[in-house]
Amino acid sequence: MQTILITGGAGFIGSHLAEEYLRRGYRVVIADYSEENKAKNLQTALDHENARYYSANIRDKAAAAEIFARHKPDIVSHHAAQKSIPKSMDDPAHDADVNITGLLNVLDLAGRHGTRNFIYISSGGALAGDIAEGGKSRESDYPQLASPYAISKFAGEQYVRVYAQKYGFAFSALRYANVYGPRQAADGECGVVPIFVNNILAGAPSALMAYSDLPRGCTRDYVFILDVVRANMLVTEKPLNDVVNIGSGVETAVLDIYEGLAREFASEVPIVAQGPRAGDLRRAVLDCSKMEDFTGWRAQVSLAEGLRAVREWTLGEAR
Repeated sequence: MQTILITGGAGFIGSHLAEEYLRRGYRVVIADYSEENKAKNLQTALDHENARYYSANIRDKAAAAEIFARHKPDIVSHHAAQKSIPKSMDDPAHDADVNITGLLNVLDLAGRHGTRNFIYISSGGALAGDIAEGGKSRESDYPQLASPYAISKFAGEQYVRVYAQKYGFAFSALRYANVYGPRQAADGECGVVPIFVNNILAGAPSALMAYSDLPRGCTRDYVFILDVVRANMLVTEKPLNDVVNIGSGVETAVLDIYEGLAREFASEVPIVAQGPRAGDLRRAVLDCSKMEDFTGWRAQVSLAEGLRAVREWTLGEAR
């Protein structure tokens, strides 16, 4: 039985991965320090006999070292991160402490304890190139690096390559688009779906960050959680030793997301246009053909299907 360590495994994405890895017969070790997320997201996973949870912060190398020494994971899925662009603008030192220092702790321990496969989670949106109208961002495009968060994630990709060469482990760096779905928290840029849902349910207006030439707001690539889980399973089985985009390849304006949710919830609560936010990219949509060429993966869940699943889960949680 192979052991996988998921850092940040109590979060939205990590908890979905934990359940799928357990279903596939892995021993799953979760390192996280959010007791709130543990209570909300890990009830099913932690009922399994092959799941272990540690309340640990990856910035605490001694605590992380104990986990590695005890379990010697074959695979590491590094999802722990500071993921907010605005927070990275306000406190770039904290962003670097989590996204670089924390990563270096995990990389060093993985190498020293014989990890064979390291899965690093990067950001396709924050690292998007300056794309022309109708174009899509490829992994080879130089990123705009418009925020400390983007800088730390891009640096992380380089560190992963260096440590993989130093210790001889395989790796895959997954540049996620805006992942959404059940369990997602209403924080960070990627949390726009639950933010809108919460506002709709509360009858409160939402804010639309818009430009004069982008009246429907910035555009992003939205990918459903189950498609992201499938991508992770593929690189777990066959590491790529490369960086790949993970998205739908469909450019969607923020107002389109709001209108889709308003239809699902039969809501007439308004959305109010505001000015752009520091550090935001105007447009981001990913070319995911590289991942498809490597593995055959492509996103399968449409935006309409995904938003419907969010509504069904939200209403089910409210019962």
